[in-house]
Amino acid sequence: MPLLGMRNIHKAFAGNPVLRGVDLAVNEGEVHVLLGENGAGKSTLIKILTGAYPKDQGEIWWKGRAVTIAAPIDAMRLGIAAIYQELNLVPHLSVWENLFLGQELRRVKGFPFLDRRTMRRRAVECLRLLGQDIDPDVPVSRLGIGQQQLVEIAKALVRDAKLIIMDEPTASLTDAEAEQLFATMHALRSKGVAFLYISHRLEEIRRVGDRVTVLRDGQTIATHDVRRVSAETLIEQMVGRKITEKYPKKPFVRGAEGLRVENLKRKGANHAVSFAAYQGEVLGIAGLVGAGRTELARAIFGVDPPESGRIYVFGEEVHIRSPADAIRAGMAFITEDRKREGLFLDQSLSFNVAIANLPAFKRRALLSPAKIRETAERYMRELRVRPFNCSLRARNFSGGNQQKIVLAKWLCTQAKIFLFDEPTRGIDVGAKVDVYHLINALVENGAVVILISSELPELLGMCDRILVMREGRIVADLPRGEATQERIMKAATGGMAE
Repeated sequence: MPLLGMRNIHKAFAGNPVLRGVDLAVNEGEVHVLLGENGAGKSTLIKILTGAYPKDQGEIWWKGRAVTIAAPIDAMRLGIAAIYQELNLVPHLSVWENLFLGQELRRVKGFPFLDRRTMRRRAVECLRLLGQDIDPDVPVSRLGIGQQQLVEIAKALVRDAKLIIMDEPTASLTDAEAEQLFATMHALRSKGVAFLYISHRLEEIRRVGDRVTVLRDGQTIATHDVRRVSAETLIEQMVGRKITEKYPKKPFVRGAEGLRVENLKRKGANHAVSFAAYQGEVLGIAGLVGAGRTELARAIFGVDPPESGRIYVFGEEVHIRSPADAIRAGMAFITEDRKREGLFLDQSLSFNVAIANLPAFKRRALLSPAKIRETAERYMRELRVRPFNCSLRARNFSGGNQQKIVLAKWLCTQAKIFLFDEPTRGIDVGAKVDVYHLINALVENGAVVILISSELPELLGMCDRILVMREGRIVADLPRGEATQERIMKAATGGMAE
């Protein structure tokens, strides 16, 4: 008997069907992987399971009996907990306060006096179960992302969760932190805890999963034993088509210099940075977390104006003190955090596409809604954004489709220099290939593309040249023919990497 059964689940938003008869079963003590393109319906299915959305049709069974999950408290009482990619912790509260937030223990039932001693003791017990010796009184803001992830798991254990849903849990973790997470999952499985594990990293599936269910266009396509299915089969079932190349890099002839940075020094930095990027190439920037890659992009784009240095665009010096200056200079910045920095989540897709280039949509002194809508729909078709409804708010789109909306916003500005910061983080393999084809098209049309990524295979697969940063400065400039993972890591770590 499955721990969880979901049968014939349907859900639509504003008349657009998102789930169309999804079936899912999760057994006790198993890690069940949920795969699908962005927009396949994974997030909606989770929100129905956790009580955030009501289902339109279908049944949910828990330990063999039909249940109704009308609110998050219903899911909590059953023993269902979710750990999202954007962690649901209160930074200024202590670890133990986060663990018991909303279900505080009281000394005497019915009285407002909290039993802090018991809550601290139980917090320590749960953290030790996860192999963590974290001070329960330390504010969560002082913990690393990996430890915060484990605090989220401890919160699920405090609530006696029987099913823990994990949405892209390793997206922000180092390799060591991911290993700790996998070890924790293995220990909890032996105690009967089940996991519903969502990830776009196919290499993780065999590492952690028992079974895998593939969703596409809101429907269940297949469920497989992880040990008996190939990555090629999973990809084809996810996207509905064969993807012949993971990194569809096109060769181009290097052209004129498009961007030159001379002795650019950020506030508080110890080193100045100089480099040049050219038409006809994809320039990659590699480095460990904290190496200064994102900070460099923010300085170039004027988000954090530099203290000193010069920037040249196609041979002419430009003075960039704000993002508005950068946009006027022909730059676009696809930021790492699309939700907080790339989108207005509560505005429509049309609004988000037009916002960076409003003068282009003016008729006399007024904006033209018809022209904005026409442009938004054109980019939706070109980038295959789903669902095809430019009136929907940005927050109602999946992560991969949100990333495409960000790309559409900058394509709309007719920019010639594109700074991509982790453009494929948290999106599925089909959406990744769409982004890579877009990069090829930009370079083919004469744009300068700079790709910042933590995924070395991505840099090696798509870039013509790779700059390596360490401690805020560029320490290596490797042409495509000379770049290897070993050489990049050696430069990034100062020779400490094997």
